[in-house]
Amino acid sequence: MDQETAEYIVRTAEHLASLFGETGPTSIKKEIPFVHPYYAAMIAASPFAVLATSGPGGLDASPRGDPPGFVVAEDETTLLMPERRGNNRADSLRNIVSDPRVALLFFIPGVGETLRVNGRASISIAPAVLDRFVVQGKAPTCVLIVKVETVFFQCARAIQRSRLWQPASPDARKGLPTPGAILAALSDAEIDGEKYDRELPDRQRATLY
Repeated sequence: MDQETAEYIVRTAEHLASLFGETGPTSIKKEIPFVHPYYAAMIAASPFAVLATSGPGGLDASPRGDPPGFVVAEDETTLLMPERRGNNRADSLRNIVSDPRVALLFFIPGVGETLRVNGRASISIAPAVLDRFVVQGKAPTCVLIVKVETVFFQCARAIQRSRLWQPASPDARKGLPTPGAILAALSDAEIDGEKYDRELPDRQRATLY
């Protein structure tokens, strides 16, 4: 970073405040330390969330998805989130074991507002808890129990600017590498990318739950 660029780096909270000004009253009022019934309705309507965690190896943000209502508001300060099959890296879970702080961002297709939840999570394998989240005869590996600390909705501007819910272009993947192509490149062709792509749809269908 050269000197000219460095002088334009924001380094203090005071400098940051001078750029954005005061926080509006609505932005303050919407943040509460519990799951209001209106916020619970948003969680119940959401089929997709991003889970953010922190641990010794750094930060992680990963997707979670299931039919709407897959995250359950057990009470005003408790959320339950099933952990389904994935790549077995368990980055988020490893982080939670060492640092329980988590953040969740809930999306609802077609809706501009998102919902943000901050709290602390623990990992449960209690049979009675796992049984509540059985899908297609299969229970999740574990369930995250999130003790809520703050909840608030995020305005729709980011969704509006990104046009996230606009109909997808038929050539959306045009110019993008396939998963197999990425793996072949990163493994110096140790992984057969064409074979990986060919088998991927069937493998995903067979291992969805």
